[in-house]
Amino acid sequence: MHLNIVKSKNAKQFYVLEGYRNEKGVSTTRIVRKLGTYDELIKEHEDPEAWAREVVAQMNREAASQTVMIPFSPDLLLEKGKQNIFEGGYIFLQKIFYQLHLDYICKKIEDRYEFKYDLRQILAHLIYGRILEPSSKLSTYEYASKLLEGPSYELSDVYRALDVLCDEKDYIQSQLYKFSKEMGKRNDAVLYYDCTNYYFEIEQEDGIKKYGKSKENRPLPIVEMGLFMDGDGIPLAFNIHSGNTNEQKTLQPLEKQIIEDFDHAKFIVCTDAGLSSAANKRFNDRESRAFITTQSIKKMKAFQKEWALSPDGWHLPGEKRVFNLNEILSSEKLRAKYYEWIFYKEEWYNENNIEQKYIATFSIKYMDYQRSIRNEQIARAEKAIVSTAKLDRTRQSDYKRFITKMSVTKEGEVAQSNVYLLNENLINEEERYDGFYCVATNLDEPAEVIIRINKGRWEIEECFRIMKHEFKARPVYVRKDNRITAHFLTCFLSLAVFRYIEKKLGNRFTCEEIVTGLKQIRFLYKDNYGYIPAYDRTEFTDALHSAFGFRTDYELLTKKTMRNILTSTKKR
Repeated sequence: MHLNIVKSKNAKQFYVLEGYRNEKGVSTTRIVRKLGTYDELIKEHEDPEAWAREVVAQMNREAASQTVMIPFSPDLLLEKGKQNIFEGGYIFLQKIFYQLHLDYICKKIEDRYEFKYDLRQILAHLIYGRILEPSSKLSTYEYASKLLEGPSYELSDVYRALDVLCDEKDYIQSQLYKFSKEMGKRNDAVLYYDCTNYYFEIEQEDGIKKYGKSKENRPLPIVEMGLFMDGDGIPLAFNIHSGNTNEQKTLQPLEKQIIEDFDHAKFIVCTDAGLSSAANKRFNDRESRAFITTQSIKKMKAFQKEWALSPDGWHLPGEKRVFNLNEILSSEKLRAKYYEWIFYKEEWYNENNIEQKYIATFSIKYMDYQRSIRNEQIARAEKAIVSTAKLDRTRQSDYKRFITKMSVTKEGEVAQSNVYLLNENLINEEERYDGFYCVATNLDEPAEVIIRINKGRWEIEECFRIMKHEFKARPVYVRKDNRITAHFLTCFLSLAVFRYIEKKLGNRFTCEEIVTGLKQIRFLYKDNYGYIPAYDRTEFTDALHSAFGFRTDYELLTKKTMRNILTSTKKR
């Protein structure tokens, strides 16, 4: 309701009007109450217009708080085949979808093609389904029919859309980066890169599904994903490679794409040791770019390894004195005092004609952690020897690496027998490196800064974990190479949308809490009345509504209220 003031030559009339839809569905207004003329009201009120506006405001407050009696009958059956429960958690994802201009990006793609289906809606539903109900494309299509706004497309359109999404993968990524800046400055001075792979439960190679080094140690064809993210854990760019691709060769092509398509050429690349090739370092040893990468101490040259593991010459941030690790480790008091601290030392070396600084670090806490893990593995190895369990090695970090086999011949016998023992030499050798870590960089920044930047690499592992476990990126359910790529594009976009949800909530909730909380938001629909929330109000839902600026947890949301909420989620 709103105030309407009608002025004529001799009078000024005040009315309360209400908007409504007539029988033909056309929006119009009607007079709810006549408040009087200015001359009448001035006799009782100092400011008639201010009084009239307060009357309208009070009427709106009363209308909003009115009690609605909804009839339910214990004798009436539900109408068969009629949908009564609607999924509602997606509307918060929808708000981010539109703020990232993904609808606009889809519209620009549609302008270049002749298809008739709604690419925006298909992509949106693939993203909502990947986050809230990850499964096959068929199941996602069925899930979309349960949303407050169901699909206007056919299932066959989804598969056609995957072909288009694959072709437009690079364009979508570059435009997403461009529009994401409208949601706040990107923390893209440092970019983190890593690779992971996804296996397919097939017995023969096919297309990009090739045999390669699997991170799950499964003897199955895989595809490889390379992913860049920024300093806030928000994905920046990705690519898909065949499973037999050397991961060291995946970095530069995607970097070049960021430089050219994203118009972003000045950044520091941070990677793990697996991507620390001389070629990759040299590519980023430029005026506008730099590198920070993990450096394996075990693979250092002998004199470098001796420097890194030496107990002398260690420093702490903010302290001028030089520490000896043996002195600290031999004193319980000093050990306890510096347990949480990270010691460091640094030295410049020229490796492969690249001037780079090695920063070695040591942590007592990290040393104890590594030794506790190893002691558990040694205990398992001892048990395996006694029980004569199967002792074949399966991976490099397997506890069975501590078991060595010796062939012996007993006196007076010809045949040899095998004896299994603990490999004490290997145990002692591994123990030398406990607590030590090293990074290499061409930056002349303080060691504390480099160490802090490198610590951010855990976020990219978290990105992969979310895609693999929360979003169930595999099994993929599609076979063609272009549709496999499109599938991972939707996973990438889902991760971007989700990260912005986390950011909007102030990073107060875990991934599991957010996904579970959104999945529980459902509504019961009652004809002629509206939507009844069918979920519990919690600290999470309060934070969600506060962050997004609208509420869905009133006891009843009228159809008009829900329509207004849905409209608001599509505004930037």
